[in-house]
Amino acid sequence: MLNDECVFTGNQQTKVINPATKQAITSVSISDVDDVNKAVLNAQQAFSEWSNLDQAERGKRLHKIADAIEAAQTDLAETIVAEQGKPMPLAMMEVGGAIGWTRYHAELEIPVEVLEDSPQRKVEVHRKPVGVVASITPWNWPLMIACWHIMPALKAGNTVVIKPSTFTPLSTLKLVKIINQALPEKGVVNFVLGEKDVGEALVQNTLVNKVVFTGSTLVGKHIAGLVSPTLKKVTLELGGNDAGIVLKGADISKIAEPIFNTAFVNMGQTCAALKRLYVHRSQYHALSDALVELAMSQKVGDGMQDGVSFGPVQNAAQFNKVSELITEAEAAGAEVLRADLPADLQGYFIAPTIVKGALTTMRVVSEEQFGPVLPIIVYDELDDAITQATNTDFALGGSVWGETGEEMDYAVEQLDSGTVWINNHAEVLPHVPFGGNKSSGYGVEFGLEGLLENTVRKVVNLTKS
Repeated sequence: MLNDECVFTGNQQTKVINPATKQAITSVSISDVDDVNKAVLNAQQAFSEWSNLDQAERGKRLHKIADAIEAAQTDLAETIVAEQGKPMPLAMMEVGGAIGWTRYHAELEIPVEVLEDSPQRKVEVHRKPVGVVASITPWNWPLMIACWHIMPALKAGNTVVIKPSTFTPLSTLKLVKIINQALPEKGVVNFVLGEKDVGEALVQNTLVNKVVFTGSTLVGKHIAGLVSPTLKKVTLELGGNDAGIVLKGADISKIAEPIFNTAFVNMGQTCAALKRLYVHRSQYHALSDALVELAMSQKVGDGMQDGVSFGPVQNAAQFNKVSELITEAEAAGAEVLRADLPADLQGYFIAPTIVKGALTTMRVVSEEQFGPVLPIIVYDELDDAITQATNTDFALGGSVWGETGEEMDYAVEQLDSGTVWINNHAEVLPHVPFGGNKSSGYGVEFGLEGLLENTVRKVVNLTKS
């Protein structure tokens, strides 16, 4: 364990790579199974003191954490750019989101629900903290997703052990230290780092009462299997291959830019980004041309450089996967449209790419790309577009673009995703429940519903004399 009493790592090191340069930023220590067990025990020992604080007092503590994050926002944003690759303005937005989610949960209260208050009885539903929460976070939004996991867990009265991705551990490590410096209580949030063995040890630890995971469907299903013998609570926010449907008659001048922005947010590395676009034949070329123009206008480069609007893909494996999907689509007859990259770039860069003439049979359509590529599929009949959009195991988000009316209402009703946006996509808000259907997730985050997932129900049934 390092000198920081809530960071549990050993002597083995791993390098953190800047994706814009492919050069190591630093090396960090990783954990072993013994470190994991110590971290969980530390969280379990801190649970009594933390859970015994009332909701208002825990809210004050969260506001103090938010103040501390705000004071460190520039340093945190620069760290995010270095380890994740996104441009500095987007990194500042991520830090702002972390602050906003923290303050929202500071104010959110869990009510006592009265089911009956009659002459015969009074029945109430109380909510109690679940205990130790194990959090496993991905590399795409490392700071904000850490706050999505940590803050509702803390407000509900739980303690946390978090394991971030080894690709992007630095901002989470700083966050954990900021939290522990802001709190008078010790051991409330703890940090471990490692690969599969560390993650498995964390979720299977018998002192862990809940697991929250954001990441791929494959890993999420594996985690679900690991925790099933102990019946731990689990929240899984998993993969998505979100479809957008553009209705006949939609105003291209209004929708082209928001479609581009929500497809390519964070270089397309967002679970709920728009990843497949179905466009009526009458507007197919006009919208495609508008999206290509927007793609060509992006300044691709190192996120720390002024004016850069588009950074690299985060790591080599993801770069290779996305590049392969684009190459396969082009070989199968699709038209690949993108700008040439500046010659001096050395990192994992892929220019924002529009794929025209995409077909459902192409992997760039049928698989979640999780990168800077948007396939556009032409349709003639709305029912055909809806069938293609919903014929997938994923159901995280979806969107419909066009004018209000019966056709819009019909399309929205037919989409089976956890969230359906209208003339928007990928917007997540702290007060709005978010989660996927089918293989895109289990449980929900955000809002009161998400907060309650960090609790256990206790019904109090009083018989009146």
